Amino acid sequence: MSGYRALLAAALALGVAPLSAQPAAAPAAATAAEPGPFVAEKASIRVRDGARLETAIWYPVGRHGPLPILFLRTPYGIPKDAPKTMPSQLAALAKDGYIFVWQSMRGRFGSTGRFTMSTALAGRRGTDEATDAYDSIAWLVRHVRGNSGKVGMWGVSYPGLAAAIALAKPHPALKAVSPQAAWTDYWSGDDLHRNGALRLSYATDWVYSLQIDDKSLPDFPYANADTYDWFLHAGSPDRIERAYMKGKVPLYRALIEHPQHDAFYTAQNWHKALGRTRVPTLNVAGYWDQEDPSGSWQIYFQQQRDDPDNLAQMVAGPWNHGGWRTPADKLGAIPIGSEAGTSFLSEVEAPFFRHWLHGEGAKPDFEVKSFQSGSWKWRSYAQWPPRTAAKTALYLHDNGTLSFTAPAAGEVCSSYVADPAHPVPFRARPISPTYPAPEWRWWETADQRFVDGRPDVLTWQSEALDADLTVTGTWAAALQASTSGTDGDFIVKVIDVLPQDSDTPKVDGKLGDYGKTLDGYQWPIAMEVRRGRFLDSETTPKPLVPDQVRGWDVPLREHDHVFLKGHRIMVQIQSSWFPVIDRNPQTFVPNIAKAEPGDYRAATQRICPGSKIVLPVMP
Repeated sequence: MSGYRALLAAALALGVAPLSAQPAAAPAAATAAEPGPFVAEKASIRVRDGARLETAIWYPVGRHGPLPILFLRTPYGIPKDAPKTMPSQLAALAKDGYIFVWQSMRGRFGSTGRFTMSTALAGRRGTDEATDAYDSIAWLVRHVRGNSGKVGMWGVSYPGLAAAIALAKPHPALKAVSPQAAWTDYWSGDDLHRNGALRLSYATDWVYSLQIDDKSLPDFPYANADTYDWFLHAGSPDRIERAYMKGKVPLYRALIEHPQHDAFYTAQNWHKALGRTRVPTLNVAGYWDQEDPSGSWQIYFQQQRDDPDNLAQMVAGPWNHGGWRTPADKLGAIPIGSEAGTSFLSEVEAPFFRHWLHGEGAKPDFEVKSFQSGSWKWRSYAQWPPRTAAKTALYLHDNGTLSFTAPAAGEVCSSYVADPAHPVPFRARPISPTYPAPEWRWWETADQRFVDGRPDVLTWQSEALDADLTVTGTWAAALQASTSGTDGDFIVKVIDVLPQDSDTPKVDGKLGDYGKTLDGYQWPIAMEVRRGRFLDSETTPKPLVPDQVRGWDVPLREHDHVFLKGHRIMVQIQSSWFPVIDRNPQTFVPNIAKAEPGDYRAATQRICPGSKIVLPVMP
């Protein structure tokens, strides 16, 4: 494990977002002279199939029981020692007094068993991550000294999944759970695919790091500083797997062999097994989460189907992956004006666990709590989407303008040529690997002027707004589009364009200073991809009819944003997002992951009258 990975693993075990988190110094071991806030013990917990799970138990110094347990399970490694000083992420929780427990998931680091990256539930007699959580909780309440018999689970990303999946088979002692950036579906909206389009660079880096070795988190061995060039020359995912993974990364091979939404994926949708909501749940998501923006929402929506006691809650805010566990006073380059993450930790998360595990403080009374971008204020909603939000069409006109007025008769299609040999990059080049470089963390907030003006990117822009426009709920694009090929992608981006005088240079107007301002910044708010072969069926893909204009819907997920007076709304549409999304050959082939060089062909893409962005506008 590299030095960066060692430091990162320590941070991960404290609940920071996996792999993409900001490097942080590993907590120093406590000494006799400086006892630190915790005393650590180690345990090896045997679960029902005989696997043993390495576990670290931190008892708070100076606090006497009975105390509840806060339990985090992770594949990224657990702390070797208790920290010398209180980790900032735990400070608000630690004030109330908890026994913190960290555990390596089966098959990772010091835990035995087989790590499969599977989330499928194993049935009554099998073992899975839900049964491992159940068995571990049973052991903890019996053996951890001074515990109150109440356990909470929490975590971000994979640890968030490990907390959430325990809800499918909850132990009676499990009294509160907070799945944060948890993921639910390999196919649709989180790590590995977006609406069936493979997240090529992320899947390569992340899956490789977790499966190539069970006791470390190695980086993928890129030979080129610009991964855009590397992936362009490496060829299809099938070729990458054969050349570099050679059967040692089973999930990556499985993604290649399952090119449509078959039982391999549907079996992983563990959240569909959630029945009546019986365990209080604080779901947490970031609107700019570059890895897992959807899973926690999907858990919340599933819980809402049967939640008579209002135990399921949702919190979202202007955060990247795990950003709520940092001060979060900025969203990339965008200043927030307050510490949204600190506010979450002290005013939302800590009171949630305090009420359900300590029996102190009022029951959290919100349904959905959102730190709204643009206004930079907390909002509470009685339901999601809010009933007062009106679905409003923002139309794309053939002269490059956006307006709430439907297109006039005689408007024509706008077009561009998409060439897979020259794909549009998803962020400014050179594109560093996902890990350990920091650029990945903020790419979804980056100024989109790096592609504005390319001939294969269409742009529409509104007039400057004469009043604030608040858009809260589920966003979507409804295109009328065609391609001259037999397959193709459309990526839709909804952008908040800041005024040219929003951040005037402070030091004599020098160019170097001006280049650091937010003047004219094209701030992406919602972005997503939709693959043509799956428009009619995700299970039985079929070729498109060349040049036939048809409906092409692009889901844009959940958002809560205020476009301020004087700002403009922009829409960009393109047909590649490389290499975060694999290239579509634009020629229908049975399996894109095995496409041959001759399959990739340029195509003319058209966006036609009636295309619109559907926004839930608040009164």
